[in-house]
Amino acid sequence: MTATDRSIELINAAAQAAADKLAHDIIAYDVSDVLSITDAFLLASAPNDRQVKSIVDEIEERLNKELNAKPVRREGDREARWVLLDYVDIVVHVQHSEERVFYALERLWKDCPQLELPADAVATRGKAAEYAQAQAAAGDGGPDGDFR
Repeated sequence: MTATDRSIELINAAAQAAADKLAHDIIAYDVSDVLSITDAFLLASAPNDRQVKSIVDEIEERLNKELNAKPVRREGDREARWVLLDYVDIVVHVQHSEERVFYALERLWKDCPQLELPADAVATRGKAAEYAQAQAAAGDGGPDGDFR
């Protein structure tokens, strides 16, 4: 089994929306062979809570406006550290960069085929590492300036 055309259409629109809001490391997996509840996962991250929320809002608005799709469930809004949008055909995970590293969802799904994404989304790969290096070079180790 492979992801349906509708799932791929949703994934591409969500990936482009995330890229437009400067998400980092956008990747999508076809999980249809291993899960019966959805066809594909989209993963994206951002370096702060506000940007996570902005990315999620843009994805939700774009999919509603362009493809008449609304999530059946939205979880994680309050903390905006890991927001999940469940569209049944696809599930979108937008994580704070720290959660992305800690939970490493890519490790769980690495055996699933990656889906092709728009060029703007592919161009986001490696952005989290670039951002972290830039912050370290600028001496911004976080709210207290400590890198520990």
